Amino acid sequence: MSLRNILDEHDPILRGKCYEVTLFNDRLGMILDDMKETMTAADGVGLAAPQIGIPKRICVVSVDGKTFYELVNPVIVKTEGTQRGVEGCLSIPGKHGLVERPKTVWVEAKDRTGKLCKYKVTDLTAVAFCHEIDHLDGILFVDKLIDTKKE
Repeated sequence: MSLRNILDEHDPILRGKCYEVTLFNDRLGMILDDMKETMTAADGVGLAAPQIGIPKRICVVSVDGKTFYELVNPVIVKTEGTQRGVEGCLSIPGKHGLVERPKTVWVEAKDRTGKLCKYKVTDLTAVAFCHEIDHLDGILFVDKLIDTKKE
């Protein structure tokens, strides 16, 4: 495993729509392992592949540093309720703002082997899933701000 460089908000890769993953192989596993290590080292709760320069539909999430979700080709199939909270982004250091997200999210995604997984997540985990999946479509949290706060 190795640490990857995290791109900043000015990199055009972050504004592009990512490509679907079609090969589930050792390289995908290496990318996922590197993403988890990079996210953890940066003290983040999520990281999407375009943030490390890979325009593929891959993201990882862990809000507690213990449970890690590997989402390959994730699709939000249902949402319920709303919540507002302050978000930040590893690609936009020092900027935080109020964003409205669903309270509960149902997501279907593949794992590193290509097996379909279904998740129902709430609260901060739902926020992290939505934030990272937005990255796969070129959407940054600053596009959804209700209010901003600079640190």
